[in-house]
Amino acid sequence: MQLDHSFTVPAAPDDAWKLFLDLGRVAPCMPGAVLDTLDDDAFTGRVKVKVGAVQMSYRGEGTVTRDEAARSMHLDLSGSETRGAGTVSATVTATLVTDPAGTRVRVRTDLDITGRPAQFGRGIMTEVGDRIVQQFANRLEELLRDTGHGSGSTAPTGTGTPGALLPEPEAVDLGAAALPVLLRKAAAPVAAVLVAVVLIRTLRRRSRG
Repeated sequence: MQLDHSFTVPAAPDDAWKLFLDLGRVAPCMPGAVLDTLDDDAFTGRVKVKVGAVQMSYRGEGTVTRDEAARSMHLDLSGSETRGAGTVSATVTATLVTDPAGTRVRVRTDLDITGRPAQFGRGIMTEVGDRIVQQFANRLEELLRDTGHGSGSTAPTGTGTPGALLPEPEAVDLGAAALPVLLRKAAAPVAAVLVAVVLIRTLRRRSRG
């Protein structure tokens, strides 16, 4: 499925692009994710999500290519559940453009996912993605505010296995993010049923009278 999202960051495009080039600093802003290794344009990491009481952990790898002139970044990602048969693969393209608020980041994701998260359709996944992307944008804004306090990357580099020493990521709750969407979609049918019940009761009372 194809998902489109966008958000703004309060920084000039050149400054925002410089930050996006540093995956070691940007990756921890993504809810539920931990970057384990980073070696030039290749990386490995983990993502933890939960749907209700069920938690799922994914371990995967990816590569990134950059187009400096277009301020565009392309990521190829793949992963699988550490305890389960679920898989995920995605290509993500992020493009930075000038915006009155600073910089607008347009993100297009081609997602292929199996397992429990696949129960959400494209509409719900888009709105859930909006919420997750907004959390990412908020963290990115905090990072931009702190840029003057040090620019060194805090993510691991190299091809070893430092991930074993890193804390487990906090699971991003897909169920909680999807619940408002599901309730909103269910509101119209529920309202229609309530109206029908009221009409039936009114007609019965009139027929008895």
